Amino acid sequence: MGDWSMPIGSLGEEVVSRLCELLDNAGRGWRKLAEVAGAEKCFKCSAEELEMCSVKVLEPHGSPTQCLLQLLAERNCTLKYLLGCLERMGHPQACQVLNSAVQAMIRITVQPELQVVREGTRVSLTCWATGPPGLVYQWFCGKQEVPGATAPELVIDTAPPPSQSAWYICRVNCGAAFAFSRWAHVQVEKSSSPSSASGYCPSMAGLQILQQPQPCRLAEGDTLVLECRAIGNPPPQYQWFRNHCPVEGAQAPQLQVNVVTTAERGSYSCRVFNLYHEVWSQEVDVEIGPRLFTSGGFWQEGDRGSLEDGSPGQLYAGLLYYAGHGYENFGNSFMVPIDAPSSYTSAHCLCVQRVLRSMQERRTGLNIFLLDMCRKRNLNDDVIPQVGALQVTANIVFGYATCADAEAYELSQGELSNGIFVTFLMRWLLENEKITVLLDKVAEDMGKLEITRGRQALELRSNLSERRALTDPICPLGLDESSARNLQWAKAHVLPESRHLHFDCGATVQLGFAAEFSNIMIIYTRVVAIPEDIITCDARVTDIPEELDVDLKYTNKESPEEVGSPLAPTWSLSCPSCCLYSRLCGLQKLKQELAFTICLQYRYHGMDDFVEERQTVSVGKPLIAKLNLQLAAAPSLPDSSLSTSSPGSWDTAGSS
Repeated sequence: MGDWSMPIGSLGEEVVSRLCELLDNAGRGWRKLAEVAGAEKCFKCSAEELEMCSVKVLEPHGSPTQCLLQLLAERNCTLKYLLGCLERMGHPQACQVLNSAVQAMIRITVQPELQVVREGTRVSLTCWATGPPGLVYQWFCGKQEVPGATAPELVIDTAPPPSQSAWYICRVNCGAAFAFSRWAHVQVEKSSSPSSASGYCPSMAGLQILQQPQPCRLAEGDTLVLECRAIGNPPPQYQWFRNHCPVEGAQAPQLQVNVVTTAERGSYSCRVFNLYHEVWSQEVDVEIGPRLFTSGGFWQEGDRGSLEDGSPGQLYAGLLYYAGHGYENFGNSFMVPIDAPSSYTSAHCLCVQRVLRSMQERRTGLNIFLLDMCRKRNLNDDVIPQVGALQVTANIVFGYATCADAEAYELSQGELSNGIFVTFLMRWLLENEKITVLLDKVAEDMGKLEITRGRQALELRSNLSERRALTDPICPLGLDESSARNLQWAKAHVLPESRHLHFDCGATVQLGFAAEFSNIMIIYTRVVAIPEDIITCDARVTDIPEELDVDLKYTNKESPEEVGSPLAPTWSLSCPSCCLYSRLCGLQKLKQELAFTICLQYRYHGMDDFVEERQTVSVGKPLIAKLNLQLAAAPSLPDSSLSTSSPGSWDTAGSS
């Protein structure tokens, strides 16, 4: 069965949902699974636990199977044990789902490449894959196994008698699950062959590009694919460039960006090289324009007037949620960016009423403003901004965290702090209620909080004439594409790519990342390879920037739950096992790129003392989307357990 030592908590939501469909029944279902799994004492469920699973059927989306899987996951049940239980139950459909899930985890990261070599030389093919522990490689020449070829690299001796072309492929196995690499053609030519006299000979030219990238014109949200393929011996390596600067992580023949924005616009080229030679592809232009939705979508570019038949144009919604520092002068509200000067005025800030006017210009069917900020008067600002006339509509809702000329407070709980407004808003956020009804409930909850009574109260302003809720669908049924702005927002909030760090001792550490929020990130470290003479080894995150105020008790923990994340059950499903986890909050406070140290500690056989190696890692400014609306120096305000909202940030998810 191979090494299926990964915990069942690593299963994705879709796989768990499929298992629930198959096992939420009275036959060969979850109760039988609990009985079979309970053959091992550590996985046996009590009568109370089985009853807890059973009553899940009374919940709208409850599942007894999901509850049982959670109990087994808490007991560190592995995929291997779960598969064995399903096989003993005689449930082939569930076994197939689990096998397919593991197979989907196998990803081939380095593909074998086309080779053209002269007879008598050696050529190597390489296939690397990531996935569950215990991956096994097997090379094939055509349909025949290559004896003894069970390593990621295959070295072929082209001395006679082979002297002919052949196709090679690598199969990567994990138990019954497997994935195949691409086919790689190895063409062997005799020194005296006509093709070597007039055609390409790697020993002479070194490299030759067979496929050049092509220029393209895309819309925001499209997928960008550029391809450059070459042959050579030694095998070619690749590095893509945009506007003559290297693209980070783009070191494969194919460059792919799944969701493009105008940030990817530019001139692209590829540097192809090996140990001895270097060639460049042609330079191609990539043009990226706005996404056009001609019908059916809430977001529409171009003419927003009435249709030919006189009916109104397509209606769509506008929502602004902001948490941060702000003020209110002469009835206008202003959001203050983190880099505003200490004596900021309206010239440094973004006016909420101007945002509303922009929404109205797009003929929005609903305009919602949720503003978790102070509304005190700014004595440094005596300018009355000329916002322009607003349209008279019946589709506007303002939810202010506090009344006019009052402050908005936040509560600090350990290293976390949330505005009082958003703390109560989250209780009702998913309720299918008219937005004004929902905000009334938030106001009632806030009114019961003793420490802010008389200091902060929610203010609701609305002229909404229809029943509109936050749970209304974003797009009509049947529309497959999301709006370009949603795609651009998701693109802006990206995690650093997972990477492997190689240390002098021969150990390899995987460094990965998970998102809890736009300014909260989880870092996990896992030792994936150690030399045989090392008996114990772990990798820890240290030297975290001081401005993040990270509590050490939430770093380098052995389980996702220990880092204190309320969303751990969700994001931990995508994190691998056998890791150390660290939680970083307040990423918007970073003045520079996020840099930290990975400290590797290990011990050799026969030695009592640990040896230590360190590597510094820089990951840019992860998750934070910087809008660059203002240019100035950031103010600094003191923290307190109950404080007014400190300067918010165009860099945080508080502004959207």
